[in-house]
Amino acid sequence: MVGPTSQKLFAKAKTLIPGGVNSPVRAFKNVDGDPFFVRRAQGSRITDVDGKTYIDYVGTWGPAILGHAPLVVTQTIHEVAKDGVSFGAPCPWEIEMAQTIVDWVPSVEKVRMTNSGTEATMSAIRLARGYTKRDKIVKFEGCYHGHADHLLVAAGSGALTHGEPDSAGVPADFAKHTICLPFNKPEAVEKCFEAIGEEIAAIIVEPYPGNAGFIIPQPGYLQFLRDITKKYGTVLIFDEVMTGFRVAKGGVQEIVGVTPDMTCLGKVIGGGLPVGAFGGKAEIMDYLAPIGPVYQAGTLSGNPLAMAAGLAQLKELDHRMGWDQLEALGSRLETGIRGILKAKGVDFQFNRLGSMFCLFFTENEIINVEDATGADIPAFKRYFNALLEDGIFMAPSPYETGFISLAHSTGDIDDTLGAMEQAMKMV
Repeated sequence: MVGPTSQKLFAKAKTLIPGGVNSPVRAFKNVDGDPFFVRRAQGSRITDVDGKTYIDYVGTWGPAILGHAPLVVTQTIHEVAKDGVSFGAPCPWEIEMAQTIVDWVPSVEKVRMTNSGTEATMSAIRLARGYTKRDKIVKFEGCYHGHADHLLVAAGSGALTHGEPDSAGVPADFAKHTICLPFNKPEAVEKCFEAIGEEIAAIIVEPYPGNAGFIIPQPGYLQFLRDITKKYGTVLIFDEVMTGFRVAKGGVQEIVGVTPDMTCLGKVIGGGLPVGAFGGKAEIMDYLAPIGPVYQAGTLSGNPLAMAAGLAQLKELDHRMGWDQLEALGSRLETGIRGILKAKGVDFQFNRLGSMFCLFFTENEIINVEDATGADIPAFKRYFNALLEDGIFMAPSPYETGFISLAHSTGDIDDTLGAMEQAMKMV
């Protein structure tokens, strides 16, 4: 049960904001509760308006890889803001950010900044269509690539949480060029390409889907996508908005050794401020205006605050060799959870890569969204609410990914495991 101040704020919010929230999953509908409102976030913890503090594994849905309000980021924002918060003109930080992305991400030779992951994915698809002069795209069921009309077809994340994987307000003519296939099923992709491969501009995929829980690609699956897109002259787009700079310095593509044609980024590269980016081969990126025929623009793209904050975060992450630390924390959490659930005789699947993780209550392997939606949702609700009551904030949906930050201590992990052991009495 959330505190009285949060209850009052939510009641007021519902009279002014649709559903009382500015992003659907925040409404706690899938866990049969009401959201708490946050007053402060610092390190690994958030504190609500009623004064209760939680160990946070949402991390603003991924960006807070150093933890909340890291000094290196807040000081940077403060200093840069003294000279202005938006210019509407080029600034040095966007060049440095572009250079960092090009240096770190294997697939990127040139990059364009945006203000959100949605902008990045919709722009990347428009560019792929302009480059190939084809209309159709392939996406995968349960993969969420933002809320652009042509991408809200069998989407994940909040769309799954609310039982509406297709959004009202999307004209059929917009969606007809979007082909949805099951993830981790190469035979479905082969059949599709055999039929209309010459018409497909792009495959867009979360290489590790993070919006239907957290799903691991089967061995060789991403390389298969790379091979078939090369065969048909189709652009392969990795949506690494979640995984980019979080699972490794170069993202999933560095880990698996598969290089897409284009990559979409966001979250971590803004230091907590609104940001997105898409980049890839220079040959493709040069189709963008002002030097090419594909138009894309944004008043706040390359905003100095977001660029400077993101650079500060990336430099700190690299300096601290943060990915090794995140792996150690993730491994500690995973080992503990597996031990607790096995001892309790609970059916579960636990998927993790570095600091990203998800727990499913089922005995069945989870390799796509169909498997994820077959897990025990009532058990998840009991688990979530028991942890929340004990001061542990996990994502309020079984179809979201958990995130660990460098601000989490081994003590935080151990406290979480202690709460988990108590929560299992409710599952």
